[in-house]
Amino acid sequence: MRTEYQFREIEKQWQSFWETNNTFQAQVNPNKPKYYVLDMFPYPSGAGLHVGHPLGYIASDIISRYKRLQGFEVLHPMGFDSFGLPAEQYAIQTGQHPALTTEQNIARYIEQLKNMGFSFDWTREVRTSDPSYYKWTQWIFMQLFNSWYNQASDKAESIDTLIQIFEKSGSIGVKAVCDEEVKRISAEEWNAYSEEEKYAYLLSFRLAFLDDSVVNWCPALGTVLANDEVKDGVSERGGHPVEQKKMRQWSMRITAYADRLLRGLEEVDWSDSLKEQQRNWIGKSIGAEVDFDIDNPALSHKKIKVFTTRVDTIYGVSFMVLAPEHEWVNELTTLEQKEAVEAYVTWAKSRSELDRVSEVKQVSGVFTGSFVINPFNAERVPIYLADYVLAGYGTGAVMGVPSGDQRDWNFATHFNLPIIPILDAQKDIDQQADATKEGKYINSELINGKTYQEATPILTAWLEEKGIGKAKIQYRMRNAVFSRQRYWGEPVPVYFKPNSKGDLLPYLIQESELPLELPKIDKYLPTETGEPPLGRAADAWKYHGQYDYEWSTMPGWAGSSWYWYRYMDAQNEQEFASQESVNYWKAVDLYIGGSEHATGHLLYSRFWNKFLKDLGYVQEEEFAKKLINQGMIQGRSNFVYRVKNVSPATFVSHGLKDQYDVAALYVDVNIVENDMLNVEAFKSSRNDVPADAVFVLEDGKYLCGWEVEKMSKSKYNVVNPDDLIAKYGADTLRVYEMFLGPLEQFKPWNTNSISGSHNFLRKVWRLFFDETTQKVKLDDAPAKPEELKVLHAAIRKVHEDLERYSFNTVVSTLMICVNDLTHLKCHKKAILKDLVLLLSPYAPHMAEELWLALGEEAGSISKAKFPEFNAAFLVEDEFNYPISFNGKVKLTLSFSATASPAEVEAGVLAHAQVQKVLDGQTPSKIIVVPKRIVNIVLAK
Repeated sequence: MRTEYQFREIEKQWQSFWETNNTFQAQVNPNKPKYYVLDMFPYPSGAGLHVGHPLGYIASDIISRYKRLQGFEVLHPMGFDSFGLPAEQYAIQTGQHPALTTEQNIARYIEQLKNMGFSFDWTREVRTSDPSYYKWTQWIFMQLFNSWYNQASDKAESIDTLIQIFEKSGSIGVKAVCDEEVKRISAEEWNAYSEEEKYAYLLSFRLAFLDDSVVNWCPALGTVLANDEVKDGVSERGGHPVEQKKMRQWSMRITAYADRLLRGLEEVDWSDSLKEQQRNWIGKSIGAEVDFDIDNPALSHKKIKVFTTRVDTIYGVSFMVLAPEHEWVNELTTLEQKEAVEAYVTWAKSRSELDRVSEVKQVSGVFTGSFVINPFNAERVPIYLADYVLAGYGTGAVMGVPSGDQRDWNFATHFNLPIIPILDAQKDIDQQADATKEGKYINSELINGKTYQEATPILTAWLEEKGIGKAKIQYRMRNAVFSRQRYWGEPVPVYFKPNSKGDLLPYLIQESELPLELPKIDKYLPTETGEPPLGRAADAWKYHGQYDYEWSTMPGWAGSSWYWYRYMDAQNEQEFASQESVNYWKAVDLYIGGSEHATGHLLYSRFWNKFLKDLGYVQEEEFAKKLINQGMIQGRSNFVYRVKNVSPATFVSHGLKDQYDVAALYVDVNIVENDMLNVEAFKSSRNDVPADAVFVLEDGKYLCGWEVEKMSKSKYNVVNPDDLIAKYGADTLRVYEMFLGPLEQFKPWNTNSISGSHNFLRKVWRLFFDETTQKVKLDDAPAKPEELKVLHAAIRKVHEDLERYSFNTVVSTLMICVNDLTHLKCHKKAILKDLVLLLSPYAPHMAEELWLALGEEAGSISKAKFPEFNAAFLVEDEFNYPISFNGKVKLTLSFSATASPAEVEAGVLAHAQVQKVLDGQTPSKIIVVPKRIVNIVLAK
């Protein structure tokens, strides 16, 4: 039996034991309640993990171990979101297949994760880039392609049900989410269509469909980027320029689920801030759609549609604004304005969507030379282009009402356009816009003298009567682009076959042909003609040797939008998960991950989950019941100070820097301890530090400056968990990261403080063993009341705090408990057994070793029972009353906690010490405050 805390040997031994015995393998067990704990899918980068990454994993592991002790069957899996742009960019640079670097990165991640003692069920590991996994991602795509959204039943249904409707009554009046301009046909017309024509018509209704979308196109990377991959107009990876471009792309009709996505937020226990982000992203607006005629006989067949939430302001319209990428820009631009419009469109392409919609100070735009006609008053309204309007949002057109909207007011003022008052309650509109809905309308023929509540229905009814508009609900959220011009992603299981007109139509491959695997290609770059990398395999990669496959791949979010179901039944080759597994595990009970996924992964996942429920494959409307966003662990950067323009190179200590003209340089925090620089290590680690460099010290030390900021390799403040585990142990790292503060908050990292957590664990060890004499301290004596009181106070607090996910306060409670037991010199098995159970979710390796020392079966702690709190042990048998004389405490006496005031008074007066103080005097009054104090009042 080990009596020394040899954490390295202990941790390796138990990690090996867990792996050999599949200790944490989960089973479908109807005899036990289930609990599903999930971490957000990590992407395995080549850099491996730094100390900030494990924060959420440690928290989820603590809950997993805690729930096992509570008798739950716990599913706690791990896998890897292993498709992605970084591996592809590395492949482009080196020529090495992305699968090789991905495999190496995953191996590194697994090694690090296992070193931290996480209780993952590794038998369920999945990787999105594994064909056995993405086979089912492709299968889900096929289900989406073969489905439509029935607004009448408010769910997705098989495309076959839509065909049946068309056969009986055509598409007129069908409540379906579909392409905006789809032609409505009768049953007779449908039934007269050829099979080819029917197939083409149905493409406008499918939930997965081809569409001309405005996307973030990065020419340097040769691919479309998601909004969250673009920062300040350039790609997040590489910093390459990104432009807005209209391209033919696969899309998903996530907008069909907009209302359900909003309603579902009321069902889940997620943070209010995250829910609000999703609500804002979905952006439900209730308003009206209005058709404006173009004042040009050559374009009389076209109308510009505008959606507005304030149709009541229609008489105040003084200009129309279109998105620079609107499809009619060329037709609307007059010869005189052509050069100015082309220049503006080129400039707008270089700006990201975020930049365009968030810019409020700078006004930009250009007149097209054309006009529309306001349908209510027949006024000619000039058409401008402005980058704050996006083609993909709504109709790509906005009517400008400068008297009621500040952005429109700024635009009108800049271009000297009319500002028309529309309500008699509007004030100072020559100075700024007034968006009031109060007062009565003026300059508004049809609604003059009406209130807002009266005006809106009148205008909407007029539009619908004339057939030039209608009431409408619109969402800011757009359909999700589902194409990426990359190699390293899931192939779309589609091929293209020409119809009789020569148009290429998309067709699904057979389910029996899944998975459609990535072909080999010579380079991971677009073709010389600009096609996606898969175009390089075109000659050899054809469906049945005849038809081209889709050359774009799926986006990064495809594989991560359903992965929690695969974990339920990861080895199933017949279906993505068996009904037995899905019915047992149902939904994720606790999901932990970063808040940066609020409007990306989490929305797409909720969408796919609802779709799978509609088709009857899963039970739950929402996939994650509880979600916690862990905060970031920030780095603690260190700086050295180099004196400018001196030779030899001179570095001055932090306290002396103000005496010199210096430049602050980042220094590797791993060669700094308590802000003291290891000068020799610094010299050898930097090529820019000459051998004759001078170091001006303070009291014989070179002290560095410091600052808390994001952990990053460029700031030299990345701390590798492997180094800390080697020095202090995984249990210490786990305890320390939880002790830093509340899980949801941002917290600064300071390696200098980790020794406190290590000392705490050593103190636990010393309750069991004497490391000096190497003797076991444990004894079998019955526990004393004061020991039971300390233990059960801890049991109650640990249980309460874990139930509310307050991980840092549990560490504090355990530290207090261990300190009190050390003070009481408690080495009793009856007490320490429960202490080990309380500690085990945080320091599982030590707990396993101490559990063995208590005489328990090796590895059985995971099947033990969480200690039960007994309130009786906290009931005080006695109370120490302060005894005061005329308000001054002279002594303390102990009485039964249940003694009445009369009994306490009699006991006090009978006590020898009290009689000595009284010295023969008779108290004028004795005041007994139960369980507080006794005050003896003496006459003065």
